[in-house]
Amino acid sequence: MGKEHALVICNHRSDIDWLVGWVVAQRKGCLGSTLAIIKKEAKHLPFIGWSMWFSEYVFLERRWNKDEQTLKSGFKRLVDFPMPFWLALYVEGTRFTEAKLLAAQEYALSRGLPIPRNVLIPRTKGFVSAVNNMRSFVPAIYDCTVAVPKSQPPPTMVRMFRGQPSVVNVEIRRHSMEELPKTADGIAQWCKDVFVTKDALLEKYLSRDTFGLQERQDIGRPKKSLFVVVSWSCLLIFILVKLFQWTSILASWAAIAFSAFFLLLVVGVMQILIQSSESEHSTPLKITPHQDPTTERLLPISVKTLTTS
Repeated sequence: MGKEHALVICNHRSDIDWLVGWVVAQRKGCLGSTLAIIKKEAKHLPFIGWSMWFSEYVFLERRWNKDEQTLKSGFKRLVDFPMPFWLALYVEGTRFTEAKLLAAQEYALSRGLPIPRNVLIPRTKGFVSAVNNMRSFVPAIYDCTVAVPKSQPPPTMVRMFRGQPSVVNVEIRRHSMEELPKTADGIAQWCKDVFVTKDALLEKYLSRDTFGLQERQDIGRPKKSLFVVVSWSCLLIFILVKLFQWTSILASWAAIAFSAFFLLLVVGVMQILIQSSESEHSTPLKITPHQDPTTERLLPISVKTLTTS
């Protein structure tokens, strides 16, 4: 992992799955070349969304007549990408909640499809486009399954800001791109079958608190990460010290007002990030009797089990 181009698909379980993906990518040495296909609104999030925009993530408007060309242009830019990249797609189209699961189960029951218990029904149109456009230069698909132990609280942005650790288990299966069918219908069915298998895997995980007999690998924390954190912390502390030294030159009321404004700005940014990460604020899954979610717009190996904390 980290030595080849890969298309990454994953169940969208927690509020900060994107951060789990970043952690895995960073510890495999390809964080700088990790990309994703996500909804357009995400690029307006302070700092995190801006970094995604600068990293040339693919942003969708959720209208296929526009998104189809956006996807093709995004895939075309990756043909000559200078280093191994991961391109992440959450093909369920939205984050998992009990309400969305109920809607997916009702739809599956009405259509005679396998009834999901731990995942949503994948929307395959974007996945089919990705495979058709990148088959020639992306050799692998990483099928990731994210699960949280029953004894552990789900990871959230709030816990992260509070400095509380979270335990997440990730199973990654590598599929060769050559294994996939050549037709659009075949590719779509392959994706659906993967999520049926993923649902069964999660059902076993919930009963055993483990993915199976595979040896679990703790991906650890490289020393380079500690160096980066310490360096940025020192830089930020230096900037804050200089900032307060500058404000002390001003009149006392001006200094107090500036400090209060800065504090409110920090609190506001944190609140925006927290609210945007909560599953309750994610895009609702809209399914009507005449609408097949497996063809709707995309929102945004050996088996290895990884643990992050």
